[in-house]
Amino acid sequence: MTRPIIGIIGNTHLINDEYPAHAGGSHNSEAVAEVAKCMPLLIPADPRYLSVEELLETCDGFLLTGGRPNVHPEEYGEDATEAHGAFDRARDAITLPLVRACVERGQPFFGICRGFQEVNVAMGGTLYPEIRDLPGRMNHRMPPDGTMEEKFALRHMVEFSEGGVFHNLFGTTQVMTNTLHGQGIKRPGSRIVIDGYAPDGTPEAIYVENASGFTLSVQWHPEWDAANDPVSRPLFTAFGDAVRAWAARPPLQKSA
Repeated sequence: MTRPIIGIIGNTHLINDEYPAHAGGSHNSEAVAEVAKCMPLLIPADPRYLSVEELLETCDGFLLTGGRPNVHPEEYGEDATEAHGAFDRARDAITLPLVRACVERGQPFFGICRGFQEVNVAMGGTLYPEIRDLPGRMNHRMPPDGTMEEKFALRHMVEFSEGGVFHNLFGTTQVMTNTLHGQGIKRPGSRIVIDGYAPDGTPEAIYVENASGFTLSVQWHPEWDAANDPVSRPLFTAFGDAVRAWAARPPLQKSA
């Protein structure tokens, strides 16, 4: 039987600092294939090559991945500064309208790190350019040194709302996660529910209120060791279940 397709949003990348490419971490594909049990399809997120409408009809769900470039602050009405880092305007042009379309249609998506931030911006929210510069906040960035295992190691607790969506998914209000991000939510967008926080008050888990589809998004990186991690596995399993439910809907309902 053909597996449902999860479109994995790729990032613009330079190989050897000169050859342009679209890239996606292999751990994303692994989590989609082995835990969500769907077919991963890497998407070149650039409106020169495809449209949001084509993506909606081709894929059953979307994984909004992490990435070094940040959402351009013009997308939420602010000026770019050095603190905002690098950008990928082509990806902005695809993912932001894609998120809004999925919310309207009930088509499932799962946001990770930059994807988490994209969901907030798509719904009208804003971002801090550098969390570690805020009073009382910890450094959430990836450690500069060490092995991949050390960089993706569990580093802080996330606490969820009692009786909330994430509490119900995990069966607990506290989990340990990795942390590899510089930016974070400043003002939540319309209908964005912050359902989990780091100990320093940084939002870590969100969903879109009253959306008919799967809209869970997290600030950490659950794709790392997703098959074995007790926090990552339920997330990707639930996402895969939602994608299969969407794919099984009658064609007329899919386009509604």
